[in-house]
Amino acid sequence: MWSKERHQRILKLLNTTNQVSAGALADMLMVSRETIRRDLVELEIQGDVRRVHGGAVLPGPASEEPFKKRLTTNPREKREIARKAAALIEPGQCIMVDAGTTTSVFAHELTKAPGIMVITNSIDVASIIKAAECDIELILLGGQLISDVPGTFGELTLSEIQRFNADHAFVAPVALHPDSGAFDFDLHEAEVARAMIAQSGQVNMLVVGGKLGTTSRVGYCPPERIDVVITDEAALKGDMAARIGHGRTKIV
Repeated sequence: MWSKERHQRILKLLNTTNQVSAGALADMLMVSRETIRRDLVELEIQGDVRRVHGGAVLPGPASEEPFKKRLTTNPREKREIARKAAALIEPGQCIMVDAGTTTSVFAHELTKAPGIMVITNSIDVASIIKAAECDIELILLGGQLISDVPGTFGELTLSEIQRFNADHAFVAPVALHPDSGAFDFDLHEAEVARAMIAQSGQVNMLVVGGKLGTTSRVGYCPPERIDVVITDEAALKGDMAARIGHGRTKIV
């Protein structure tokens, strides 16, 4: 089998599974592991895969687009996700919400939830809830403003999160893989999400369908810790949704 044909078969498998092992590829293509290693090196140079220990995954984004630009992408899907997420909250519950474009949309739905407490590091989320003058006890976490994301981050933010016990954490990862869990691009964002998850009973991931089956730079939550993945209806019809929604994790 020529190398070009092997590359095509490797990419076809990756587009289905999002992750492959060198051993499985060697067996499937009936070549040596050294041949597979060379194939993966060539594909990585071309930008088609990202090599990881024991195999390869689909490449994640080299960088994130600016926050203001991301706010305007997938608006219908984000509104749909926000409505589904809000339906999980019961009156009187305490929830934690991280900073992101999807959680900013989620904030508008939160204003309809009676008598809840919202703890957030998102300036957008806090501003939307405050402006609505609704029946919500709102806590904006202190910390540093260190990126274009309008939110607080750093050691002060992390230490304040540890003061609370929440019923729910609602976080919006930049990538979610059924085998590897949730990812963020920036370390400071990942650390806030990780801290909120540690202080919450139920972990809910707000994920636009295009992020399912992908990875990014910083992993912060293993798949077995995720209770509910909230995504858009189009994504629910795909194979990746079936892979994620198994075991203890529910996908809606």
